[in-house]
Amino acid sequence: MTVTEKLRNLLKRDSLILAGGAHDAMTAQLVEQVGFELCVVTGAGTAVCRGYPDIGLLSMDEMVTNARYIAQAVNIPVIVDADNGYGNALNTQRTVRAFESAGVAGIHIEDQTWPKRCGHMTGKSVIPKNEMIQKIRAAKDAVNDKNFVLIARCDAYLVEGLESVLQRGDAYIDAGADMLFCEVADNLDHTRTIADHFKKRIPLLYNHSPSPMVPILTSKEVHEMGFKLDCFYAQPLLATAKATKETLQKIYETGDSKSVTSSLMPLDEVWEIGGLTMMRNLEKKYSAE
Repeated sequence: MTVTEKLRNLLKRDSLILAGGAHDAMTAQLVEQVGFELCVVTGAGTAVCRGYPDIGLLSMDEMVTNARYIAQAVNIPVIVDADNGYGNALNTQRTVRAFESAGVAGIHIEDQTWPKRCGHMTGKSVIPKNEMIQKIRAAKDAVNDKNFVLIARCDAYLVEGLESVLQRGDAYIDAGADMLFCEVADNLDHTRTIADHFKKRIPLLYNHSPSPMVPILTSKEVHEMGFKLDCFYAQPLLATAKATKETLQKIYETGDSKSVTSSLMPLDEVWEIGGLTMMRNLEKKYSAE
């Protein structure tokens, strides 16, 4: 079964789908190993790991390269943040083909202008609704695998308000989007309104962000509102950043690693994240001796 078929089958379930976030291949392998059936790749995390904030400084090629490493490292489906498609409708078609060839199961494309901003930053602006409609249509025309999932992300809430989100979402569904991702509602009543408006017509993605700009909810609450995907994009990135900084700080202050030994994963376990034993067995299988 292809990864796109796996994703489509997940979306047919009545239950909520939990998706673990990843910013690199190792994190994606951990997402799979702890039991998640879906991995979502954070655009913000991809940018941060290359030394930039999420303000549209990474190119399509950089995002696709990272996505390819991740998709090849796991057997579960991967959904990737494809920003705003990196240009107009024709650029969006190229973006779709590039990510599809990288082996991911789906992408989301947002209606922001370029350079874009993280969904949880102020200062965003959005393109006209009709322009986004054409980008969705172009993206659908570019898809080679009919099971590839195209997610339309609407960033209009902080720019134009709730009514614009509802109108844009209606239009994006009509244009052919397979799923809808409305980013970001800082009002729980508005979040419920968005879910009620769309949930019977299309699968909905919820960004379970640690940002103070979104309500703090449980996955049960997310499911009860009608969302299909509950995505934890940024938590692994933030945990990695915090643990790494604290570890380095202790080493810097003490001059040795004794104070951090108990908080480190054993090196042999790290090797096994990438499947060392399996690869050693393959070495023996294909040995010339």
